[in-house]
Amino acid sequence: MAFVRENSFGQLIASGRGRDVPVVVPTQFLLVDERRVVLHLARPNPVWEAIEENPNVVLSVAGDWAYVRGSWKVLPGEGEPGAGIPTTYYAAVQLVCQARVVADDAGKAEILRQQIAALDEGLVDPDEHVRRFRGIRGLELTVREIKGKFKYGGNVDAEHRAYVAERLVERDGPGDAAALGHLRRRSAGLPS
Repeated sequence: MAFVRENSFGQLIASGRGRDVPVVVPTQFLLVDERRVVLHLARPNPVWEAIEENPNVVLSVAGDWAYVRGSWKVLPGEGEPGAGIPTTYYAAVQLVCQARVVADDAGKAEILRQQIAALDEGLVDPDEHVRRFRGIRGLELTVREIKGKFKYGGNVDAEHRAYVAERLVERDGPGDAAALGHLRRRSAGLPS
């Protein structure tokens, strides 16, 4: 759950009942502990109706991704660089949850206190903004199941992972450092 804690922005997905497609809401959240997530959203958000229809939701978090060129998948001297199949290294976790709407001011204030303490150094006191509470609702998610995939070259040998790691270091593009960190945790002796 460290990945979820460190990447506290995701997609809240509520299927409701009898909908053609689920409601998907990008949102900031706080993983309070291994089984509880809190967040708040604006009252006019369409997700509330779907949650009232069906409180089973998914919180999807993805990140630390880097595109791995096909040419990086072929070691020098082992064939044509164009023969490699490109891929993406990434981390993705889906939390299957039971949602509980928090509508009372005290409950909303507690959710805001927790989020502010974790994300904003606690510089804002929610009690100073009680008059704005009618514009939001809180949500507490109880985690029932955790599904995750961390795709960082686990299907290839250490030599291939090291070669990709060297290319990530050289490129140093957006996402490369995070993907490299995951790759290093899974493989000893990779370049720094």
